[in-house]
Amino acid sequence: MTYKTVDEALDEKVKPLLDEAMHKFLGITVDEIKVDISDKIKKSPLIDLIIDTNIPFKKAKKFFKKYYINKILMLHFGNISEVSKILGLSREALHRLIRELKIEPEIYRRELQKSEYIKETRIKGIIETTLENYRSALNPEKFRAIYQNVPQISKDIVKELPADELTLKEAERKFEKKFLKKALEENQDNISRTAKKIGLRFETLHRKMKILGID
Repeated sequence: MTYKTVDEALDEKVKPLLDEAMHKFLGITVDEIKVDISDKIKKSPLIDLIIDTNIPFKKAKKFFKKYYINKILMLHFGNISEVSKILGLSREALHRLIRELKIEPEIYRRELQKSEYIKETRIKGIIETTLENYRSALNPEKFRAIYQNVPQISKDIVKELPADELTLKEAERKFEKKFLKKALEENQDNISRTAKKIGLRFETLHRKMKILGID
């Protein structure tokens, strides 16, 4: 079962999972560890955007659009009525996009699996970092035992986290902001160089930065 909000998932499933893991491998439960991990997960973004700035902006955005629509379709077993409400589209508009974008389930299923792997890796990093902070207070042998099992604990946690289901417009905005910020960072915030690399006019990039609140 997955929960509608992160808070619900953390309180009803993730925290008990952490309690169980600590009791099993440490022989005790440490509330501070549980709270630290839960807080970091809560602040961690749930929507995993795979950004490749070597692809021109418009092509990358189209790819993301196809991936995101297909992701929501798969999560809701192809229920067009339900998916159209989540995406903020009419049924007709959704059908049209499926045709126009030529969504191929097998290709985007692999992308969804890659996205889940990224999420698992992020949770794994959160747990490992938190445990390291408490290493000196824990029995070395028991510390090694729980540390070795972090990958499985991470997978169990990811299964309980809710999908970050935005409207298509919200998801595209989030993608654009992350893509452009990454491209700018890679080009030392040089707008002209960034625009050239990602295939946009200087004026277009500058306007998008202003709309998206990118300094």
